[in-house]
Amino acid sequence: MSRIAVVTSSPPFVEGGHLVIARALVRALREHGHDADLITTPSNRFGRQASAYLANWMTDVGRTGAGERVDQVVTLRYPSYAVRHERHVCWLNHPMREYYDLWETFSAGLSAQGRFKEGMRRRLIHAADTYLFKHHVTKLFAQSGVVQARLTKWNGVASEVLYPPAPHRDYRCESYGDFIFVYSRLAPLKRIALVIDALATPSAAGVRCVIAGDGEERQALLSQIRERGLQDRVSLVGHISDDELTRYLATCRAVCFVPKDEDFGMVTVEAFASGKAVITAADSGAPIELVDSGVNGEVVEPDASALGAALGRLVGDVALAERLGRAAAARAAGMTWTAAVDRLVLR
Repeated sequence: MSRIAVVTSSPPFVEGGHLVIARALVRALREHGHDADLITTPSNRFGRQASAYLANWMTDVGRTGAGERVDQVVTLRYPSYAVRHERHVCWLNHPMREYYDLWETFSAGLSAQGRFKEGMRRRLIHAADTYLFKHHVTKLFAQSGVVQARLTKWNGVASEVLYPPAPHRDYRCESYGDFIFVYSRLAPLKRIALVIDALATPSAAGVRCVIAGDGEERQALLSQIRERGLQDRVSLVGHISDDELTRYLATCRAVCFVPKDEDFGMVTVEAFASGKAVITAADSGAPIELVDSGVNGEVVEPDASALGAALGRLVGDVALAERLGRAAAARAAGMTWTAAVDRLVLR
């Protein structure tokens, strides 16, 4: 038995997917006989990143509060991988994306002075991340091929892909109901607005949709639903509990998940674990690594017409949804926490 610290960084009052994965990993490690615990370290707002990296660097993960040795750490999200341990596995969720793949979008709204200042910080973060990955991480895993490609491009480091399995929830398939389920943070990169536009196309006429989650786009999405005249077919149900989540997954026809260049996204594997097909977009990133179009879901172009046609097909053909759903469940069955633990624990 090993004593393992799972470490991830998080800003206050934010519940991200990395925390879901971290808690699921702690549970899996314990179920496999290890003494595991979760450590949450600082992740500061813009302008204070250096202090967050320093705080992680100075965090003592070598001993427990009782003075017992910690045998290994597994880190997930920036800048948690700055913690120091001689047996350090990083299972990377993502670095600070605003300084990597989202730089052009992020910096476009800055003044010339702001762009220069953030550009300097960006270079320092790149240098720090590359140093840490190369010299302070014993083994580096990426949570998707998208993350792996970014590590190669921006940091020049090799990694292995290890997809997170679905978290420990009561996944099941009770029926293939008459509605499409969407659940996500309501933020621009998740492209919920695209789903609403698709539902307003002739191909998706009559398709019902339940959208779960909350975020900064909620009011804009409500206005969009009213403007498209979709109030009778589209419901924004807000934040939901784990029980409500698994119930919606168990009874929906299929799941729609069309983010822009997603790092991983638990949505796909949770839908698969519930025996439901996933409709995603060709530029959605990690989901297309798991969704085999026509086998366990559909991959379409990121426009309203193509997406609306896919939604209409799945809702109009329950046999198709069932066939794709069975293949989705088989794909999820091959992604286990036992296999993940076996690769993440150093021998």
